[in-house]
Amino acid sequence: MTSNALTNVRTAWELIFAPAIENASSAMSAWTNGEVSLALDEVREVAVEEVAEALDLTDELSTMVMLAVGGAMGGQLILTFDRENACRLIGSLLNRDVELDQEWGELETSALQETGNILSSAYLNAITALTGRRFWPSPPLVTEDYAMSVVEQAVMTQALTEDRVLLCRTRFSRLGKRVEWNLIFVPSPELLQLLRDTAATL
Repeated sequence: MTSNALTNVRTAWELIFAPAIENASSAMSAWTNGEVSLALDEVREVAVEEVAEALDLTDELSTMVMLAVGGAMGGQLILTFDRENACRLIGSLLNRDVELDQEWGELETSALQETGNILSSAYLNAITALTGRRFWPSPPLVTEDYAMSVVEQAVMTQALTEDRVLLCRTRFSRLGKRVEWNLIFVPSPELLQLLRDTAATL
């Protein structure tokens, strides 16, 4: 593919995802009293074996909020943080300190669940508006696991029918400084094709 063709493809993907990120950023800003914002970093298709490297994922434990994409086509949204940033977010939402070695109770877990719910609802509402097909998030699951393994498993459904998978990288900032959070959107093969068809009309 020529450089001009690659640029056109990336621009079309950005037109698809920019409204979703804008919606999610507005929702997160409201939820965190202006502390957290999002920006679109990049959208691209990469080879399956390059997913972990493209997302800068490591084999260290991460805190994740995982949500399935509801609707006829499906997919997954995965919000990842290191534990330090997760504790900072929880602390700011609950207005108290949360220590790194502190065991999380229902209140702390609920704060992360609601963060995932608000973020994913805003994100998928924009995808719904753009495609004309309704999508919604499942109830959020909070877990601590190895992000590299979880994301690689998530893209395997795409990998059954595709040599390359679509990755949307989102940049998070808290109080004006970039933080090590990732929002990873993994559409099903059917949803990926719908997004491609939509991108082709933009």
